[in-house]
This record gives sequence, structure tokens and C-alpha cells, in this order.
Amino acid sequence: MNLKTAAAGTLAIAMLALTGCSADDDRPTQQEIAGLFDQWNAALAGGNATTVADLYAADGVLLPTLSADVRSNRDEIEEYFEEDFLPKKPQGTITESHVRILDDQNAAHSGNYRFSLTGKDGSKSSVDARFTYVYEKVDGRWMIVEHHSSAAPA
Repeated sequence: MNLKTAAAGTLAIAMLALTGCSADDDRPTQQEIAGLFDQWNAALAGGNATTVADLYAADGVLLPTLSADVRSNRDEIEEYFEEDFLPKKPQGTITESHVRILDDQNAAHSGNYRFSLTGKDGSKSSVDARFTYVYEKVDGRWMIVEHHSSAAPA
């Protein structure tokens, strides 16, 4: 190794130390974060409100699509899915997606999605909505800490 190569390596290590980054950055990929929606959507398809609520942090906040009430704890989030959303047998499809990796422990996913819904009488409908999920990695698992979903303006 020559002196110039050694100096460049030392400078790179110093820059990593100053910026708080490591040479083996553990940042998630955009595909990993986008795939968390598929996990959430699969939980909806399972029809179990507890399974869906388990994807949210204990202090997670949900601003739901079909209710004006903000849900700010796990019990309220589970209640929303049990009483308001899952009975409609929702299935979502993302129509526009924007993923931002904030750091190795935090990410956001926002855009537009469409839900197909089934009424008690079997009738089908759909709702177009805007969404934002904010994720935090807690004990090695991505959890939803903020979820805002609102019907798109006509």
C-alpha cells in the first residue's frame, strides 16, 4: 500500500466517524420498505384485527381512511380495524409510491392507493386514498409509528 492510498483510507474512515455513518451501513432498501405495505395488506386479508394491530408500535398513531377519529394507541388501532375496516374485507393496491430512507432505523412510505371493499350484502366498491406510513425499527422489526390514510379529494 502506498502512502497516498493509506491517506485516502484514513480520510474515508475519519469522514465516516464524523458523519456518524459506518462502513457497513445497515440502511434498509427502498424495496424492503415498500414491501412492508404487502405485509400490512396481507394482514388485512387475514381478517384478524390483532394481527393488523401487531404491525403498529405500542404508541403508534393511525389517522384512518374511514373514520374521523385519530387512534393513538394499540387498543384504539385494533378497535378501528375490528369494527370499521376489516368487516369491509379491504384489499389495497398502491397506485403511486414514494419511499424515503431516513436512516438505518427510520423510513417513510407515502403515495396513493385504492381499496376494494365488500359490503355486508356482497356489493363491491372502491375508495381512492392518500397514505403515509412512518416506520421505526424496534428490536430488529419494522413497526408503523404513524399511518395517515385519507380519501382522495374528488
